[in-house]
Amino acid sequence: MTPDVWLPIPPEEIEGLPEGPRYRFWDGAEDYPADPAACAFYVVPYMKPPGLGQRPLSRMSSVEVVQTLSAGTDHVEPGMRHLRPGVQLCNARGVHEASTAELTLALILASLRGIPDFVRAQDRGEWLGGFRPALADKTVLIVGYGSIGAAIEDRLAPFELARVARVARSERTTARGPVLPLTQLPALLPEADVVVLSTPLTESTRHLVDAGFLARMKDGALLVNVARGGVVDTKALLAEVETGRITAALDVTDPEPLPPAHPLWQAPGVLISPHVGGPTSAFMPRAKRLLADQLSRFVNREPLRNVILTTGTPSGPSTDATAT
Repeated sequence: MTPDVWLPIPPEEIEGLPEGPRYRFWDGAEDYPADPAACAFYVVPYMKPPGLGQRPLSRMSSVEVVQTLSAGTDHVEPGMRHLRPGVQLCNARGVHEASTAELTLALILASLRGIPDFVRAQDRGEWLGGFRPALADKTVLIVGYGSIGAAIEDRLAPFELARVARVARSERTTARGPVLPLTQLPALLPEADVVVLSTPLTESTRHLVDAGFLARMKDGALLVNVARGGVVDTKALLAEVETGRITAALDVTDPEPLPPAHPLWQAPGVLISPHVGGPTSAFMPRAKRLLADQLSRFVNREPLRNVILTTGTPSGPSTDATAT
């Protein structure tokens, strides 16, 4: 039988798709493009409400692969329980590294150098001078050292840092230096001037940044979250930033979108961007290349890339990639 492939990008816009499958375009519309039971390869619509991407899964009795266009898969995993054993869930490793790393650097530099204050002063016609912290000579701690964490360090390299510390689920050695286990966080946090969160949201990372984590951060430190909002306990963060002891730059929040009256909007020393780490001009060409490669592998029965979990097995998602 000819397998159905559901794509959130019109198939005629993706160069290099293999012949054989019947391609269906579905980007989250109310009506499905075909019977979900015939879908063998499902690419989840990108940047849609979590429940929308999960909606057809319970009816996809023939699906073999669920492919996200995000690095994180927490918005899809609850729906995977409806599927038969052996279904592979793949993420978009290789798609978001450049964009997310760029935004991370922008948030760090804007926060340290006071760019939000300058923008507000410009609106008032005020020349706002004075000394600001530099990134040079700082120690940066990256929590979640997968491909995005590594891309962030690549872009930090020219900034004359004192040190980069790396933490992930798995202890290992990289070309840039050792990656330490999460158990080392209590010792590393008091030394870090900037703490970057680039770990996905899992049961083990939900509220990883709690009151105890924040209390161990040094006075004047900057917390940067480009992972998922739920990695941070918002109430605990508010308690710290409202004292002025630490600052924060957040591309993701909990809740999200952040309601207009939420106190985070007005909290001192907090810079917020509206979850824009991934959606840039760099996204689409990389996403199309990933889909063409994955589908060629699927058609030729070659091993897929970026397999996060397989239903019916004890393996779970990695905590070493971010969640853009």
